[in-house]
Amino acid sequence: MPNPTRLDVHVDQVLTNLSVGWMQQQNNFVADRVFPVVPVPKQSARYFVYDRGDFYRSEMQIRAPGTESAGAGYRIDNTPTYFADVWALHKDVDYQTRANTDDPADADRDAASYLTTQALIRKEKQWVSQYFATGIWTADQTGVGAGPGANQFLQWSVSGSHPFVDIRAQRLAILQRTGYYPNTLVLGAQTWAALADHPDLLDRIKYTQRGIVSTDLVAATLELDNVYIASGIENTAAETNAGSPQPFTGAFIAGKGAWLGYAAPSPGLQQPSAGYTFAWTGLEGANAFGGAITTMEMPWIKSERVEMEMAFAMKVVAPDLGTFFASAVA
Repeated sequence: MPNPTRLDVHVDQVLTNLSVGWMQQQNNFVADRVFPVVPVPKQSARYFVYDRGDFYRSEMQIRAPGTESAGAGYRIDNTPTYFADVWALHKDVDYQTRANTDDPADADRDAASYLTTQALIRKEKQWVSQYFATGIWTADQTGVGAGPGANQFLQWSVSGSHPFVDIRAQRLAILQRTGYYPNTLVLGAQTWAALADHPDLLDRIKYTQRGIVSTDLVAATLELDNVYIASGIENTAAETNAGSPQPFTGAFIAGKGAWLGYAAPSPGLQQPSAGYTFAWTGLEGANAFGGAITTMEMPWIKSERVEMEMAFAMKVVAPDLGTFFASAVA
């Protein structure tokens, strides 16, 4: 072998313009986008709920000359409450590791990115458990592979299904229950994949200007303001002591469902909404979403701690304003 070899004249260095990280795109997550976020100064409090039955009942009567008008009123429930749990996680950056880190790694930046991803996953899991499941909304619809019965529909991945008919039927049902047209549709990533290729949709858009499936086009077709795709994932494999790479089993957090309902454009007085997120902004350092990332010196372990904290409560405040489609695709 000729000398010197390539290993004698070149020592591999760490590239400073490339690294492979795993920070999920924020648009994959819907927890902060579907329902209005209500900034609250205290961790817990009550809120008023006006009685829908009183407001929608027809009470006016003909008034005879010289008589009083008919009288009526409405009830207010002041018992509903929220409580904002505080979630937190930290990553310690020791001084030795920071001093010995090569470009393009940055121990402080990488810790912040890691904690931000953890916060996105935790909040999405909370959103799914609070809103994107059966037994939460007034009308659950369940997808089946054949012969749908009451409160069932033919799964949208099955030939002969009619997702737009199913969604429009529930849109009308919500209007009848509440007086509000639904304005928002949330789809699991697998549900969106089936819907985007469905003949019902393709036939409806073939004469549009672009003829390309998009959430905006689906929203316009269904007369909705928003269509969101919940495509965040998590690793469901347990951590091991085997080092890196760790076991990885990717799973969609939202699953194969769909949710249709009314989400208020913004929080306000006498403003109904299927759900609200109460963000405890009164917690020291919290932003408008109830979250904060801080650093603190830990001299006794020669480290700096990077900590992510968030305080929020996700509440269904009007179950009649939503419908969940379980098992929307096979």
